[in-house]
Amino acid sequence: MDTRVKPTVVKLGGSVITAKEKAFTPNIPSINRLAKEIAEARLDSVILIHGGGSFGHPVAREYQIVEGYKTPGQRIGFSKTRQVMMALNKLVIDSFIRQNLPVVAVQPSACTTTKGGRIQHFDVTAIQHLLRLGFIPVLYGDATLDLELGFTILSGDQIAAELATIFNAEKMVIAVDVDGLFTDDPKSNPNAKLINEISLKELNGLLDSIDEAKTVDVTKGMQGKITELIPAVERGIQIDIVNASIAGRLYKTLKGEKVTGTKITRG
Repeated sequence: MDTRVKPTVVKLGGSVITAKEKAFTPNIPSINRLAKEIAEARLDSVILIHGGGSFGHPVAREYQIVEGYKTPGQRIGFSKTRQVMMALNKLVIDSFIRQNLPVVAVQPSACTTTKGGRIQHFDVTAIQHLLRLGFIPVLYGDATLDLELGFTILSGDQIAAELATIFNAEKMVIAVDVDGLFTDDPKSNPNAKLINEISLKELNGLLDSIDEAKTVDVTKGMQGKITELIPAVERGIQIDIVNASIAGRLYKTLKGEKVTGTKITRG
């Protein structure tokens, strides 16, 4: 495989692959459909990342993992968070293999170290080799060791933006359960307007007005998501936010077809 091919980075939100309101409940039909859409898109090079949804977030919140090591009682919470994320990842991997996609799980906590919640070191040697051989690396939000905090939560969004930057991605596709970026929370305000396209400058001005998610989410919902993605946009990587809970939208976005959603560009 030509290693000069720019990968497409796809982030599957936890809200799309799990029932976020019900702890430890995967959305198997959705996972299977998304696997099929990615398979049918027939992309040359893909890096896949998925969120924690109802698997990682409840445990991480219960034990306050994102805040770092404070009491010995948190250690079992760290272990549980890692374990439930591996369990969710296995469901994703199993589904994609059934679509004959050569996916390989890459445990983020085994190749990253954070400092103050930000990626300090990311050994991408294995990911680089997997891409060269035509595999699809699959990573996920994880509980990681932190040089300042002891440990913390490394979000799938931060991982996605980091890998998109490192590998100079063709584009990033962020698959969520809403149509894109809105002027307000569309789930609570029916008058919220969808932002079809936005530049980095416009986005920075809008950040403060983006509502945080109302559900249990230790990575600060849409506001946290957008903040994590900005470094990739600064490097000129286009980001498409798409509602992957609607059949066919992820496929069309991957194929470059016009679809309802939000496009973020450096401008």
